This record gives sequence, structure tokens and C-alpha cells, in this order.
Amino acid sequence: AAVDIQPACLGLYCGRTVLSVNGSVETYGDCGVCPRGQRTDDNKICRECMGSPDRYDWLYLGFMAMLPLVLHWFFIEWYSGKKSSSALLQHVTALFECSIAAIVTLLVSDPIGSLHIRSCKVKKLSDWYTMLYNPSPDYITTVHCTHEAVYPLYTIVFIYYAFCLVLMMLLRPLLVKKIACGLGKSDRFKSIYAALYFFPILTVLQAVGGGLLYYAFPYIILVLSLVTLAVYMSASEVESFKDLLVRKKRLVVLFSHWLLHAYGIISISKLDKLEQDLPLLALVPAPALFYLVTAKYTEPSRILSEGGNGH
Repeated sequence: AAVDIQPACLGLYCGRTVLSVNGSVETYGDCGVCPRGQRTDDNKICRECMGSPDRYDWLYLGFMAMLPLVLHWFFIEWYSGKKSSSALLQHVTALFECSIAAIVTLLVSDPIGSLHIRSCKVKKLSDWYTMLYNPSPDYITTVHCTHEAVYPLYTIVFIYYAFCLVLMMLLRPLLVKKIACGLGKSDRFKSIYAALYFFPILTVLQAVGGGLLYYAFPYIILVLSLVTLAVYMSASEVESFKDLLVRKKRLVVLFSHWLLHAYGIISISKLDKLEQDLPLLALVPAPALFYLVTAKYTEPSRILSEGGNGH
């Protein structure tokens, strides 16, 4: 009997699409790129992504969603000035914009109209960079099999950033024009101009380093939150608990950094074993307490004066 022997499907991410199913018999197409929302199985057959993001996937998406919000808050605070009373309302507006963008992004993702999304499981780093694994069987012709093997973790971030940008352009200019009376005409829109710079940067960061960020974001959160907390306390000349209580803003910044610390610890541990991982959250206040206890011993003026007395 004649046996239909199909040539091997080369390449790490090339697969055959299922053309038809007749009972238990499936008919496959030629070896090539899988349609959006599918990835290859162990037999090089394109299969629908029917899973759901696990806890770590959601934490990654939460980190990517927080990036524009934190940058919005930073630049609003940076350009608002001490005399402006509009900073708080702008902070709330930025939170509203990012929250609505996140909800709309989930609603337009498959399945449409639901806050749940279907996804493919991330197996290894190369899943994020399928464009680097297009095979060349004869070393001349390249078979293009680039597709989103980590569907939809890669593209959903771009969609979210697009909605953030659109909502910001619709809401923020009108708000700033009405309430930012404490700023000059050239300063009141600077936080919006800053967003027009950092959104393209975030987009390129996700496009190039999405896979690296997926594996490294918990450690990035911990390192950046520790560094920024130390810089803020040093710049604000916080040397004791009394200095923290003088202004409510300092407490807000401190608690915000504690939330970031907790988010980083949860992302690293994934809370797989609650009895072992939950006690790690007790370490959240440790960096701030260590800074407050040791700040008086590391004050530059004191070190210089003691060095001068030694001579």
C-alpha cells in the first residue's frame, strides 16, 4: 500500500495547521507558521492555546501595567512644583487612565468581552524570540515561522500601552488646562510631553527585552525599589522616624515602596508554599528600618567633622 510520507517539519517553531478533522483522523497542511493564538505541540502540529495564564504570568502583566503608571506619577510629581495643588488630581487621573486601559485590554482580548484570557504556556526563553529560529533547510531559502508562541503575553502589552496613550491624550490635556493654574503655560503640559517620550521607550523595551523582563522582573522590582527609596530618603533628609511623620507625603512614598517590595517578594516566591513564603513578607520594612537606624552614623557632615578632629 502507498504511504503518504510528508517531509520533516524543520525549525523549532514551524508546524502544520489542522485543515480538517474527520472523526479521529486529522488532515494537516504544509509546514509553516502557526496562526495567531496557536503554537506547535511535541508533534509539530499547531494547536489552539486553550490554557489560562498562571500566577506568575499575571504578576508579569501586572508589572508591565505598573511601569507607565509609576512613570506618570514620577513625572507629574517632578513637574508639578511645590506651589501646585493639581498634582493629586493628576495622580488620580493617571491611575484612572491606566486602570481603564487594563480593563479594556482584557475585554478586547480573546475571549472577547471577558476579563479572562486564554494563553499558551511559556516553556523557555526562546519562546519569546521565535523570529530568531526560522530554519534555512538549503541554507538559501528561509522558512518564516515567526509567531507568538507565548500568546498573548507579548502583544497584549502593546495593546495596553496603546490604550493608555489614547486615554491620556483624551483626558489629561483638558484636565491640566483647567486645574494646573499654579504652573506656567510652558510647565503645565511637561508631564504629558514626558509620557510621549517614555511610551515609545517602553514599547521598544517590550519588543526587544520582553522575554528577559519576564524572567527578571521580580529582581528588577526589588533592586529599583531599594535604590529609589534610599535616594528619596537621602534627598528628603530623612534621618529618623520623626522626620517621616512631619509630612504625609513621605509616608505615602514609604508605603508605596513597601508595596513594591511585597510585589517583588511575591513574584519571586510565587506563593507556591504559603507557610514558607508568607513569612518572607515580614522583610518588607527591613530596608527602611535599616536606613533609619544607620542614617545618623553615615551623615557626611558628621564624618567630615570627626575626620577633621582626628587630624
